[in-house]
Amino acid sequence: MFSTSNGSDPLTIGGRLFGCRLLTGTGKYPSIDSMQRSIERSACEMVTVAVRRVQTGAAGHAGLMEAIDWSRIWMLPNTAGCTNAEEAIRVARLGRELAKLAGQEDNNFIKLEVIPDSRHLLPDPIGTLQAAEALVKEGFTVLPYINADPLLAQRLEEVGCATVMPLGSPIGSGQGLNNASNIALIIENATVPVVVDAGIGVPSEAAQAMEMGADAVLVNSAIAMAGDPPAMADAMGRAVIAGRIAYRSGRLPRRNQASASSPTTGLISGKDK
Repeated sequence: MFSTSNGSDPLTIGGRLFGCRLLTGTGKYPSIDSMQRSIERSACEMVTVAVRRVQTGAAGHAGLMEAIDWSRIWMLPNTAGCTNAEEAIRVARLGRELAKLAGQEDNNFIKLEVIPDSRHLLPDPIGTLQAAEALVKEGFTVLPYINADPLLAQRLEEVGCATVMPLGSPIGSGQGLNNASNIALIIENATVPVVVDAGIGVPSEAAQAMEMGADAVLVNSAIAMAGDPPAMADAMGRAVIAGRIAYRSGRLPRRNQASASSPTTGLISGKDK
């Protein structure tokens, strides 16, 4: 296994430290075994779980709670399937109880999704803000999934969200970072971690998000629906590390013209014998 942990550069969310900056999901895998091996290969420390799908035993979710080592993996319950703020608040409370059943008594994390649009799966900014404000007041550590809207990201930070999670492109689309310019603005202005969520299709796109300065990425479909999910999980983990190291190292500035990499002094001329 290739470890993506980096103890010298931890990710802090809601006062909790994570050594790995890749978050993964638990949906869309061809089997529970494939999910288990993918989580292991990714070396992720936090996975998101759809509360409603676990409760109803939806396809691919039966036995999920027993399949993950919750003493090692931090649960990030999510409000997938909620179409308005009221629904999301109710499901968030159920998610907190689900985490307790997994033995994580102090887990108040919730990935907030309010998605009334069943075709494009784009989040509702107004409902998300309403739910976030209420959940923060209830003591939740709120990680809101949003469009790449810098003003909304700022407002969510002001009401107390622990992160902002802008989409790169629509969920499961694999289109990559279509909203790179807006994501860059969010990263520039945020004082909480920025987690790029949705749309990443290949490891190079995960690395790109990290090179831009994102604090983490959440990848589910690109891993779960790959031809070899565990291998793709491994690749995503490596890409996140590479992108983070590149960001911290400082990239070569872009120039309008070429700049020779070899010295231009002390050259041998054609007249030298």
